[in-house]
This record gives sequence, structure tokens and C-alpha cells, in this order.
Amino acid sequence: MTTTARRTPEPGTWLGIPAFPEAAKAELANDQQRGNLRHATTTIRAKRVTRASEVDDWEDLRTAAAQIKDRVARHLDDYLIQAEKAMTEAGITVHWARDAADANAIVADIAKAKGVDEVVKIKSMVTQEIDLNEHLEAEGIAAWETDLAELIVQLGHDLPSHILVPAIHRNRTEVREIFAREMGLYGRPAPENITDEPAELAEAARLHLREKFLRAKMAVSGGNFIVADTGTLVIVESEGNGRMCLTLPETLVSVVGIEKVLPSLQDLEVFLKLLPRSSTGERMNPYTSFWTGVTPGDGPQDLHVILLDNGRTNVLADPEGRAALRCIRCSACLNICPVYERVGGHAYGSPYPGPIGAILGPQLRGLEGENERALPFASTLCGACNDVCPVKIPFTDILVHLRHKAVEHKTAHHPTGEQALMKGAAWVMADGSHLATVQTGSRLAGRIFKNRWLGKMPIPLAGRWLRARDVEAPPTQTFRQWWKKNQGDHR
Repeated sequence: MTTTARRTPEPGTWLGIPAFPEAAKAELANDQQRGNLRHATTTIRAKRVTRASEVDDWEDLRTAAAQIKDRVARHLDDYLIQAEKAMTEAGITVHWARDAADANAIVADIAKAKGVDEVVKIKSMVTQEIDLNEHLEAEGIAAWETDLAELIVQLGHDLPSHILVPAIHRNRTEVREIFAREMGLYGRPAPENITDEPAELAEAARLHLREKFLRAKMAVSGGNFIVADTGTLVIVESEGNGRMCLTLPETLVSVVGIEKVLPSLQDLEVFLKLLPRSSTGERMNPYTSFWTGVTPGDGPQDLHVILLDNGRTNVLADPEGRAALRCIRCSACLNICPVYERVGGHAYGSPYPGPIGAILGPQLRGLEGENERALPFASTLCGACNDVCPVKIPFTDILVHLRHKAVEHKTAHHPTGEQALMKGAAWVMADGSHLATVQTGSRLAGRIFKNRWLGKMPIPLAGRWLRARDVEAPPTQTFRQWWKKNQGDHR
């Protein structure tokens, strides 16, 4: 049996990661990661507060963004058709993908039709969601991440742990070790004497990626927004690697969730004010690219947009959960979340961690999996995420809604002891004769224990509770007997 050597570093896998309660215990023991996360999220939180306070109408902007997103959700079918027509007229080839398999196949088919066996990528959550890199690897196509944090994750055979800063769990020393060990296996090696100074690490990444940029014939991206009335694809990024991917390769393929449509450029203005301040604490992101079709001699000459569903219409169908589709992937909810700060992103078991992962993942993937049913409980319901979300997603309302659905799903398939206990209690309380029957047993128990308090006992359901508590023995006389004996003549 022969095996084909991989062309890109083998990544970590979400498969096999236990459900959140167990995964969180393991992550809590990682002191280094907790320290890295605390430093990074504290810094970003402080910058966000400063930048938001500079905008007098910040709350009005948040309200406007939420209303625009809700309007898009109410008329999503119309806006998508309008966007497809405008993009097609501008020279963009539009594809529709029902799920991850459809989207991955479309990207691979375009690459094969172009005769390319490697692509460069802009940081994209949606391609993480559909596991595009591994699909392309299986098709013999190497996909290279060009965002610095994504490059660290890829070379480290790792998994992203933050929406905006995928390598937030790594410190500089770890990054230096990864670069020194891995870069030479996949291209230009890191300098032999490289240190953990940020400038040296950035320069090593720049030189390593440059050769990939210069030979790439095809790039793959996500998309922050699509403007329906003009057919404009909008991509926002911070490092300039995205601009390289958007201008050097001849072909650009963008995978975009169907919820990313906005009605007009006027609506886009609201989000371009909110997104950078909420995500990186900047007044404006360094690079914002608009592509309205193809221009001869300028940028990609063949532009494809794949509109991806992959469970989004299921989210849209839920009146209480659909507000999760307002998300613009700023990660402000992660940076404020006390649970995320302590356990990191890997414990959530999917590319979407933190509060947004806890409400979006179970809705996109359904509640069949154990982890999907556990994620709505990965929150203290403190509401801090509600306060910082630039599009006013009611996180805590959706978490409670999903907890209810998770419990309903669980009890529908596997009746629990708690259900049986509640049914028994209902029978007892429904009729006085039933209660009297049960009290016969309790009086007998009272005579057996003879007023001795109860300590640790292997009683089903109550055993764990009794480990830390003592309980008074059942009475030998019921209230009815006491009343009849003492107040029988005063009815």
C-alpha cells in the first residue's frame, strides 16, 4: 500500500475533542494558555472601549446595524437574487452551495479547471467552517494561509482558537519554535538565529510567504459583505496579505455565507464604523477592498463568488435564534467573555468559539451531537456579550432558548430520572389520597431513623447532593395527624 505525502502541514482535528464540560477541564489546567489569553483579551478590550467612546452616536450605530441585519433576514431571498443579478452583470460568476461538500467541490473544480495545484488564502472563518483546506489537500491542491496568525496555526499543526486572532493561545517563544522547525519543510526557512522579537518573526513570515504570493495563480477568500444593489464584494483585513491575494493571482474564489448580504453601500457605512472598533480597537481597518466585477489589467481577471447556506436557512427559520445571523465576526463577545478567557477556543470544539460559537454552532449543525447540546450551557449568562456586540445580538436570550431546545432534545430521546421524579411528584400532589399513601412510607422511615440526621447515602439522584449536606430524618407524624390530634375540634 502506498501513501501520498501531504503538501501542507497536517492540521489538528476537531474530531475526538470531548464535549465542552470535559474539554474545558483540560484547558483550565493549561496555565500558559490562560496567561496568554488573559493578556491578549484584556488589551483588546481596553482598546475597544476607547475607540467606541470616541463615537458620539455609538449606540445609534449599533441599533442601526441590528435593524439593517434584521431587514436583510426578513427579505433574504430578494436580496440574494438582487445580489446574484448585480454580480453576474458585473462579470462575477456566482455559484450556490447548499452545504460544505458543495462549496468544497466548487472550489476544487475551479482550481482543476485552471490547472493550479496550490492556492493562497485570506483569513476566512467560513472556509474553516467547511474544512476547505483538508478537502483541497485530498484533491492534491495545497492551500496556504497567508494571514500571520493563520500561518502560525497551519505550521503548528494546530487549530484556531479565536475568530480574529487564531493563534491567541500561542506566545512569542512558541511561535519562534514553530517557524524554526516548520518553515523550511514547506518553503523558505526561517533565519537560523531568529529570536522571538515580533519584528524578526514578522519578517520571517513575510519572506516565507512572498514566494508563495509571487507564484500563486489562484486565491481563495471569504467575504465580509456583499452589497446587493451594486454586486460589490467587500473584504476587510489588517495585514495587507489579503490585498496581495486580491491583486496578484489571476483567479479569485470567495466563499461567502448567504447572511453577509447588505442592501446598499449606504448600509455598509454603518458596519465599516462598527467592525474595526469592535474587533481590533482601531478607528478604521488598514485594508478594505471592494470588487465590483472584473476590470481588465487590474486585479483578478476571473472572479467567482460561492454563496453558502450550510445550515443558515435553518437558523433563519427559528424566530428566537435567527438574530445570531447578524454576527459580523468581530469577536468582541469572545474578548469580554469570562468563560472564553479561562478555557480558550479549542474547548468549544469548532472554529466558532466563545459566546457566538455557543449560539451559532448548535444552530448550524443541529443538536444531534453531544457537544452541540452542551455548548448553550458554556456561559454564565452574565450578559457582557450582549453589551459589547456591535449588532446587538441578544446572546443570553438565545442561550436560554437553546438550552430549552437541548433539554427537549435530550429528554425526547432519553427520558431522564428527573422526568420520572417530576411525574411521580405530580401523581402524589394530584390527589390527597395519593399523598396519604406516600406519607405512610415516610412515617415508617421516620420510625426507622428515630430522629437521626441523614448524612452520606447512595441514593439515586440525591447521592451527590448528600455528600455535602446532612438532612433531617423524616417525621414520624404527618401534618394531618398532628392537626387531627391538636385542632380536631376547631374546624
